[in-house]
Amino acid sequence: MLESFDLQTELSACAQPDTYDVPHEDEFANKETNELLEAAVEAVAENSDSIRDEEILDVYRYLLKNAATTPGVVMGKLLDSISSGLKAELEATVRDVESGEQEVYMSHKLPLELYAFLLAWFAKASEKVKSGDDDGPVAPKPKRGRGGRTASRNVGAKRTETWSWQSQIPDTLNLILKVLKLQTQRIWTNTPDKNSFLTAITRPAYAVSETPQFMKSAEIRNAVYEVLCIAVKSHGQAMALTIHVTQSLQFMGEHMAEPMAECLYRLSTKYDHSQTGDEVLREIAGRTFTGQDTKTPRAFATFLVTYAELYPRAAHRQLALLINQQDSDAYPLRQAIIEILGCLIRELSQALEDEGDDKKKTQNEIVGMFEQIIDRILDNNSYVRTKIFAVLARICDIPNVKFPKQRLKMTSLAVMALEDKSSTVRKSALSLLIKLLQTHPYGHAYGGLLQREDWTKDYEEVQKQLQKVESLGDAVANAEDETQNETQEDEQPKKKKNDRKSKKQRSDADMDIDGEEAEGEGEADEEDDVGGDTEEDEPDQMSVDEDEDGERRPRKQKLQPRKSQINVEAITQEQEALAHMEHADLMKMKLRKKYCKEAINFIHQMEMAIEVIVKLLGSKNKFEVLEAIDFFKAAHEYKITGSQEGIRKMLHLIWTKDNNTTTTEDGKELKGIRQKLLECYKILYFDPVEDLEPRAQISRIAKNLIERTYEATLAELTSLEEMMRIMMEENYIHRDIIAKLWQIYSVPQRIPAEQRRGSIIILGMLGIAKPLDVLDPQIDLMLKVGLGKQGKLDLTLARYTCVALQRLNGSAKKVKGSLEDKTKRLPMDHPVFKKLLSTVVHTCRSVDWFGLAEQVINTVYALGEHPDEFCNTLIKQLAERVWNNPRSAKPDQSQTQTEPSQPEGGQGDDAMDEDQPNGTQISDQMATQASGISVAPRTQSDDVADCFELSQLLFVVGHVAIKQLVFLELVEREWKRQKEVKEAAEKAAAGATAGKDAKDKQADELDQVAGNAEDEIGDQIAAIRETEMLGDNSLSTFTDKHHRLLFKILETSKDPNIRANSVIALGDVAVSFNTIIDENSGDLYKGLLDADPRVKKTTLMVLTHLILNGMIKVKGQLGEMAKCVEDEDVRIQDLAKLFFSELATKENAIYNNLPDIISHLSSGVNATDEEKFESTMKYIFTFIEKEKQAEAIVEKLCQRFRLTEEPRQWRDIAFCLSLLPFKSERSVKKLIEGLQFYRDKLHEPKVFERFQQILDKARQNKSKDKPDAELDEFEKILEENRAQGEEDQALQNRVAKKAKKRAKAAGRGRGKKAAAAAEEEE
Repeated sequence: MLESFDLQTELSACAQPDTYDVPHEDEFANKETNELLEAAVEAVAENSDSIRDEEILDVYRYLLKNAATTPGVVMGKLLDSISSGLKAELEATVRDVESGEQEVYMSHKLPLELYAFLLAWFAKASEKVKSGDDDGPVAPKPKRGRGGRTASRNVGAKRTETWSWQSQIPDTLNLILKVLKLQTQRIWTNTPDKNSFLTAITRPAYAVSETPQFMKSAEIRNAVYEVLCIAVKSHGQAMALTIHVTQSLQFMGEHMAEPMAECLYRLSTKYDHSQTGDEVLREIAGRTFTGQDTKTPRAFATFLVTYAELYPRAAHRQLALLINQQDSDAYPLRQAIIEILGCLIRELSQALEDEGDDKKKTQNEIVGMFEQIIDRILDNNSYVRTKIFAVLARICDIPNVKFPKQRLKMTSLAVMALEDKSSTVRKSALSLLIKLLQTHPYGHAYGGLLQREDWTKDYEEVQKQLQKVESLGDAVANAEDETQNETQEDEQPKKKKNDRKSKKQRSDADMDIDGEEAEGEGEADEEDDVGGDTEEDEPDQMSVDEDEDGERRPRKQKLQPRKSQINVEAITQEQEALAHMEHADLMKMKLRKKYCKEAINFIHQMEMAIEVIVKLLGSKNKFEVLEAIDFFKAAHEYKITGSQEGIRKMLHLIWTKDNNTTTTEDGKELKGIRQKLLECYKILYFDPVEDLEPRAQISRIAKNLIERTYEATLAELTSLEEMMRIMMEENYIHRDIIAKLWQIYSVPQRIPAEQRRGSIIILGMLGIAKPLDVLDPQIDLMLKVGLGKQGKLDLTLARYTCVALQRLNGSAKKVKGSLEDKTKRLPMDHPVFKKLLSTVVHTCRSVDWFGLAEQVINTVYALGEHPDEFCNTLIKQLAERVWNNPRSAKPDQSQTQTEPSQPEGGQGDDAMDEDQPNGTQISDQMATQASGISVAPRTQSDDVADCFELSQLLFVVGHVAIKQLVFLELVEREWKRQKEVKEAAEKAAAGATAGKDAKDKQADELDQVAGNAEDEIGDQIAAIRETEMLGDNSLSTFTDKHHRLLFKILETSKDPNIRANSVIALGDVAVSFNTIIDENSGDLYKGLLDADPRVKKTTLMVLTHLILNGMIKVKGQLGEMAKCVEDEDVRIQDLAKLFFSELATKENAIYNNLPDIISHLSSGVNATDEEKFESTMKYIFTFIEKEKQAEAIVEKLCQRFRLTEEPRQWRDIAFCLSLLPFKSERSVKKLIEGLQFYRDKLHEPKVFERFQQILDKARQNKSKDKPDAELDEFEKILEENRAQGEEDQALQNRVAKKAKKRAKAAGRGRGKKAAAAAEEEE
């Protein structure tokens, strides 16, 4: 039997089981594990003290040493035996301790240590145990014996075919808890021995806490916490827990952070022992973390945040030490401190609600914490900046305490952060702005709405009231002062008056909240110091007594009246008025003024944010766009000025392809952008409003839809059309809403023209999805209203009615490769075409007629079976009007007399003009000026026609020609479809009568015939297009002969609209005759040099279309396109960047043209300045991603040095080299090999600086074959060549200076002597 056991030594030894020596190990290896264990289990069951038997102990140690090869069931039996033995020994020990006989209970010390040792080893060995299915004898029930009379009959008595350590952990930990209830100091009188036992008995709890899978179980987690807490509280194991926490965080990873924080929280609250938690915080506060290691700092940061959220009081006590980590190199620690400060602000803000002596101190603490958070907004790590806004957003959710002063500062910071380079920071700033809006403290007026006009009006009103009161007070004070100082008036009148004036001016100029405090607000502002005054430290904010334009208004200074001039009665009345003005009322007015002023500042900052957030709607980051949508939704609900602009811009997101729902890291579901947009519009404009009857709901929704069309651009209408189509397909538009829109469209009363137009616009959009339900039943109504009297008075209404008629064909799109045509065609005698013809030929001199005529022709070609017949009649009638009504060469009186048009509903800008029955018309001159057409002087020739009518004719002829070309393509497709149907029928008939071989042969023949037939149809249509479109002229010949006219107009026209249209026309010509335009593409690029941004933008769009679709070839002109990347117009910049991003998708397109771009931007007459060159090339080089391309560019750029002589070009080439990544060894070698081409340019400071940047970039490369030695040698060579170059340059400068001096001397006529002297000096 064992008499002694060095527990500490054995614990250390079992940590390395491979080297642990077990006596009789060889004998045990030859026996079955079940047999070995059975005898030992029986002995321990008989008497728990049997564990002192060395043979039994050795069996247990042998099995634990070989746990990896021991079946799981056997290990389960082993655990049952150890647990039952320990429990029996524990119960015996408790009884003997109660008896008080020291010799008796001290005898249990060794068995307890042995069981603790085995249990600790088992917890470690269990990681290697595999569950098994072997059956074996169960550990028998303990019998009565020494120390085992009341042993447990349950532990170890369970039998399972598979064993799991996890299922046994709760019972094991509960047993350990019972052991910890022992009075260990009575059994282990020696502290080291006691600590060794406690270390052994608690080791299973520590081991379990390190396994994330076990700690997910609430039962196990609570048991672990109880073991560790009792060990600290009752047995002084605080140091062990502190070491375990810090080492676990350092080596085990982030999963240990939350369990350890929860454990310390339980220890501090349930067991009232916060010293260990404080010690851990002090230990972390004193640590130094590096920026390179992110895993360890992240674990410590998570622990700090979790512990601070659970137990803020502990973090508050140690804040003075923890705050030092705010300057840590590891950003997770900086993030953690920010979160802790936010947590403490939330905690301390609850104390502000309680009146007490420490309230002012708490306020100051909160202010200091806010300053600490805000100071970190300049952190160079984007994750820290993001965390700041997330923490501030959570602070906004604190109820009852609003922090008005800090809110204004938070708003200002969030607005600035909207332009941060990191998308995550911008997204967090947006989230904060949304939270600030939703929780703003200005809900006591106007129902929480934030309309600037209302708040400004309220502010001005209360300001006037205060000024009135203050002026009364000043008058009384001045009168009293005059009376008291009457005797001194003659001696120093001027000095007194100036003193009063300066005092009064100071009072006005400083009438901020601080001044108001001096007047009696002190107490109120002290209580609200956390968020009171918005004036402090904010010079850029509007001061209290400023005008709207921001200028301070000095108070008028009047001369002091003499006593003889004072109205005593007026003074008496003023005194009575002031007496009635109670102090509380005055304070209320001042606070109201302050309240309004803060609200106006807040609204102003939100309006500033809108300008930036509109741009963020076009971000490539999905989360950022979603936050921007939420912001505009919130801003619209609070009536922020400018939110409508964002709502309009959001429409374009309907084209976003992303429509998938994703899940964030914190488990939140994020909808796709298009889905989010639709949801936003539904909430804003479609969802019913409470307490509103159904008819009113329908009217409200119809009104909202119509208002979406007001002042909408073509792009916005196109996007709105897509949204309406989707909503209609999803059955979100109720039929009652459609009926209401038709009612508005057809109402006979006079209504604003925009309403009637908006209704037909929306109906046309809805008709795309379901034309049979929306439009088809109302054709007659559209002809009566839109193409009737109302349409002739309002040509815009008629135009949109034509658009709605075109939608009768719905949105059926042609399937690629299919010849099927599902469009609906009407006979040419249909009433629609008669109405269209009468509408377009109706005499009218409004420029809106051209838009109407365009849509009339489009409608005819969309619906008519033979649109050419309609157009033939239309052109003839217009031609007769032009040529059969010759104008007199003499000007008549109508040229100088005009009659104003009569608008619908009194809306002069909405109603269109119509010829009156009495024959009075708008003069030709006025009409042509309105349409932008220059008027040629009248002559005596008979061939004089009305220029406006001629413009109408030419417009119709041109548009019909374009539509006829498109119609010919439809005819070609229809012929092919009919041919295909016919051949398919013949093929089916042939297959039914012929054999298989004959059928295959005939099928091949039919396929060949079909192919030939399609070619014949195509040739026939091409011949018609070529020879019949222009009568006797060939289309290609005519284009070749006259296309230079367009280039001439582009070059000479002074009207930017005409130049822009000429570019569009040239683009259209290039579609069909690309070779003609390709030969003259250089002239087309000249549009990019146009001074007018409209022409430049149009040219860029046309060239983008032509180049990306391969209609013209790029011949070195991309340099002009690249200039547009840095254009002053943001729209042109965006278009240019879009062009290059699309061009980069084509194989080597940018790489092949890069030398030409560099040459164009760096040299020549069109060269840009260096700053624009660098920013442009910085963007272009982002598309050079292939390493082989980078290597080739290095070689080409180095060779370019030898062809340049200007330092500017050297700097540009060196800058381009510095943009390359130099990730491969070959790139560096290419650079070194090209030294001969640039060695004589290194004396230029900027060139040498760029090469230093290249060296730094090459050294940062982490590849294994990085040529460090070659780079060091190359650096020395660069230094030597720079020094040599500087010497050579200095010598050249001296020679040039002397030559200049010699020439100057010779020019002054000093003759040979002077020249000789100069030579001698040289």
